[in-house]
Amino acid sequence: MSSKPMLVALTGGIGCGKTTVLNAFRSLGIPCFVADEVAGSYYNDPAFLEQVRTLLGPSVIALDGSANKQAIAAIVFNNPEALKQLNALIHPRVWQDFLSFANRHQSAPYVIFESAITYEYGFDRLVDKVICVYLEQEERLRRLELRDHSTREQLLSRMRNQLPAEEKMMRADYVILNYEGNPRQRQVRQVHQSLIRCTK
Repeated sequence: MSSKPMLVALTGGIGCGKTTVLNAFRSLGIPCFVADEVAGSYYNDPAFLEQVRTLLGPSVIALDGSANKQAIAAIVFNNPEALKQLNALIHPRVWQDFLSFANRHQSAPYVIFESAITYEYGFDRLVDKVICVYLEQEERLRRLELRDHSTREQLLSRMRNQLPAEEKMMRADYVILNYEGNPRQRQVRQVHQSLIRCTK
């Protein structure tokens, strides 16, 4: 087995159930890095927040000096160029943090990098394998409307900033179908066993 863990990305469209699948891999002892959670922590750094203010304007800082994440989302989800610039600020830092995370887990056969924008930002070119969690759009919309209390148009706007889920599925090395009643745990174990074989 390699002295370093294999790097595996886990992706899928918004609302497809990536977190549930990620937890199934965690239950198998696989270290998992959630890009959005790590990126969210950057907003607690005043120097980073100042960079965001310079990029997007003063409305991104709330009266108490913290990040106004609603204002940030409103700007970038309606402005593809602003979203691209914000991603360019965040994602090189996220990737370096993931590499540090992987180095701390050298005894693991593989580590997972979970990001909805694995393909959009080119992370797929930096990892060894990609897992896509797939769920058709109508069911994703139904789940998100219940979970986030967002309107259908708001959700569709967010989805338009990502590659179609079907394209992600076609490009991935592994696909996990996340329908209710589908044997999700069995699919995860099959992918896990295949990845273990790849590391030997």
